[in-house]
Amino acid sequence: MGKDSYRVVAIDGPAASGKSSVARELARRLGFAYVNSGAIYRAITWHILHNGINPGETVRVTQAVESARIVCHLENNESRIFIDDVDPTNYLREDRVNEGVSRVSSIRRIREIVVNKMRHYARSQDLVVEGRDIGSGVFPETPFKFYVDASPEVRVQRRRAEGQRDEIATRDRADSSRASAMASRTPKHMPRCSARMTRTR
Repeated sequence: MGKDSYRVVAIDGPAASGKSSVARELARRLGFAYVNSGAIYRAITWHILHNGINPGETVRVTQAVESARIVCHLENNESRIFIDDVDPTNYLREDRVNEGVSRVSSIRRIREIVVNKMRHYARSQDLVVEGRDIGSGVFPETPFKFYVDASPEVRVQRRRAEGQRDEIATRDRADSSRASAMASRTPKHMPRCSARMTRTR
């Protein structure tokens, strides 16, 4: 018989703040599964672009995602996503995906679909989940909430070091304007700057 409920650690923060490294390491140490919500949005964005749809066309994007077969599962204690039997992992950091993911993830219906996928993970596994509004919107009931931040300059440097072009300022503006309270800090979040900290601290 399974447990009645599973624990969720929510780690929020802006793009390139270091939250992915922190979340993955924390999950490893706790023995929890690691779920990267951004990867799900990126996979959906890649799927949209792959099918020739402009991320700004809300109706077409919504129709395409609702008609797609999206399968999320855990593999080696990390989340994986397949869309119409295609694994888009190798394409998630393409420049065009970086440029389009904020627009796609701002669509209310897309967010509803992704939130349902993440909550499904929590029905069978203890999780560390990272994103923008995990503690405030996806798992507001969890007492384990953390916020990882860094200065815009440090975040841009991180993206460049990864060989990626990511418009940090543009994504920040898009995130802060979302009605669904993305990137918000709830009172129970614990702000923690990662700019000059190693994962072991």
